[in-house]
Amino acid sequence: MEDQEKQEQKVSESQKSEQEEKSTTPYKGNQRRRFYNRNRRYSSQQPQWKRENLKFSKVSIIIPLLNEEESLNLLANEIRKVLKPFDILYEVIFIDDGSTDNSLKVIKEIWRTDKRFRYISFRKNYGKSAALQIGFKQSTGDVVVTMDADLQDDPSEIPNLLRKLNEGFDLVSGWKKIRRDPFIKKYSSRFFNFVTRIISGIKIHDFNCGLKAYKKEVIENVYVYGELHRYIPVLAHWQGYKISEIIIKHHARRYGKTKFGISRFFKGFIDLITVVFTTRYIRRPMHLFGFLGALAFLAGIVVNGYLTYLWVTGGYLSNRPMLFLGILLIIVGVQFFSVGLLGEMFVAHTRSEKEYLIKEKG
Repeated sequence: MEDQEKQEQKVSESQKSEQEEKSTTPYKGNQRRRFYNRNRRYSSQQPQWKRENLKFSKVSIIIPLLNEEESLNLLANEIRKVLKPFDILYEVIFIDDGSTDNSLKVIKEIWRTDKRFRYISFRKNYGKSAALQIGFKQSTGDVVVTMDADLQDDPSEIPNLLRKLNEGFDLVSGWKKIRRDPFIKKYSSRFFNFVTRIISGIKIHDFNCGLKAYKKEVIENVYVYGELHRYIPVLAHWQGYKISEIIIKHHARRYGKTKFGISRFFKGFIDLITVVFTTRYIRRPMHLFGFLGALAFLAGIVVNGYLTYLWVTGGYLSNRPMLFLGILLIIVGVQFFSVGLLGEMFVAHTRSEKEYLIKEKG
């Protein structure tokens, strides 16, 4: 009996020594994979809505689309995945801008399985501005996020936009610093943004980025029509709202064809003139037309004054096209003045206190 007990004690001691040796021996080869998955990434800074104390409770995501049937299910899944860890209500509104493929069928199926996803379908193509304006009216969140449906905008950037908005800004625009677009689209957009930045005085880099976040107050006071969706930051800034931007990820188009055309490039600059006039000078037209009229009138006076001097000193005015140029400049200057005065009369007749946006009251 004593020999048997000694033998069992030796066996238990040898097992303990083997376990201690395993615990101190480093893992080799595939042995480590049993305890740690190298493909999985762990983050100690996982964002939490409750922890960040965001000032809003519901987010509306508006997605205008045209013939994007292949990307819609993937986009919906990505949005669910991004917002799942966060304790916040959200809705997604697809705006079908007259698609001719199966886009409407796809978004109807998404709506049937998840009522947080809604849809509106146009009978024909009205343009992105019309789609956004309808989406703004139908949204119920106190924050609105807009994005494109082609999967080039990354849904994982939505929390970053909202965090920036939570810092006290009214509108946050995405900046596609590294763009995954064709050469012509990339560099024409850079030139377009440069000109817009100079004329508007707003120091952001990407006015036409589809990924933006707005407070509800902004979309209630900014009316978008025609092709003015690319100038929403300009319209908001000139109404006194605080604008900011963040760098976002941009992906190459996976499905379908781009809707970019060279005509949109020229339409953009025409719309820029429209925006400048309707925001800066719509309530003070004399500042614009009066300035142009004074410039033309003075130029005409200088030209005709010079010709008068030549005539007095014995020069000849025959075959002098400059005489007609001077007369034309004076007439154009008077006409600009007249248009400015008529505009001021119209503004004075239609002025209302509703034009002034009140931030808060005491």
